[in-house]
Amino acid sequence: MRIGELSKASGVSTPTIKFYLREGLLPKGEATGRNQARYDDAHLRRLRLVRALLEVGGLSIASARDVIAALDDSDLGAHKILGVAQHTAARSIAFCDEESRTAAVAAVRAMLDRLGWRVGRDDPAVFAAAEVVGAIRQLGHGELVDRLDDYARTLEPIADLDMAAVTSRGDIDGMAEAVVVGNVLGDELIAALRHLAQGDRSAELFGRRPESNR
Repeated sequence: MRIGELSKASGVSTPTIKFYLREGLLPKGEATGRNQARYDDAHLRRLRLVRALLEVGGLSIASARDVIAALDDSDLGAHKILGVAQHTAARSIAFCDEESRTAAVAAVRAMLDRLGWRVGRDDPAVFAAAEVVGAIRQLGHGELVDRLDDYARTLEPIADLDMAAVTSRGDIDGMAEAVVVGNVLGDELIAALRHLAQGDRSAELFGRRPESNR
């Protein structure tokens, strides 16, 4: 397909596609003449991934280029490549002081050991979780994090669903895209569903009927 057709199929403007080509986010097409090239479905899949990295994952051009380089590195296995994509979705915001953070990091790592989760002790998600654990304890709600193992175990089936969605993709670009989109938007979906479940349990516990918005 020509670049105009690629633009129409992907929903990405021609100037933006040319920008991605210059920045090394998209491989060059097969030259068919002066200033002309042919593109294929691989370019279309890569464009979807680039959009996911930039628009959903919120990466900078430089960071997205690093992810693309990892995907194109034949020496990396699928697990490591998907780890790179997963880290793009990691959010780490400073919620607590240094003392609380240090204690919380130790608590999260101890939880990993108890559950036998095969996750690196310096994984970005460890520190992201620790920030939240430390903040909750600072606010005097330690009873929530006292059940950290229970909370973690409830997420194992969700992780299974996530991996099933990822592995259903037939190519590494599609798998990486699923990781980025699934983590960023999936986190929002899980939060919303959790609120709905809390509303249901609250109604059951306190005998309240749902309020209609109509």
